[in-house]
Amino acid sequence: MRRDKEASSPGKAADEAARREGGEMRTPLGSIRISDDFLAELAGFTCTQCYGVVGMAGQSLQEGVAQLLGRDSVKRGVKLKRKGERVSFNLYVIVEAGINITEVARNLIEQVEYNVKTATGLAVEEVQVHIQGVRAH
Repeated sequence: MRRDKEASSPGKAADEAARREGGEMRTPLGSIRISDDFLAELAGFTCTQCYGVVGMAGQSLQEGVAQLLGRDSVKRGVKLKRKGERVSFNLYVIVEAGINITEVARNLIEQVEYNVKTATGLAVEEVQVHIQGVRAH
């Protein structure tokens, strides 16, 4: 006797019951809308938890100097664009001096993609990391 793995998965039935329309997930009990503010906050918080990141930076440089944002405003260091079920991020960060910036950026991309997908089910189309400055930690 052959068992269909997808049909027996309890999470699959819930997924099939939910319908997504224009960024909103509809279920038999109601609807769920994930705001852009939440996505920016999630991405920003994820960045601050990554090794080598001193903090989030403002999206613009003022007189060539990056502004380090406080923990309560990490979403200001994130610019995002949504296309239905897909989301793209531009992350503006300040990294710690003396570390491999390429590895930090790669880690940021992987962690943001993983956390957004796990928390929301949305697909991450692209993550661009903008190193706005380097500081001693």
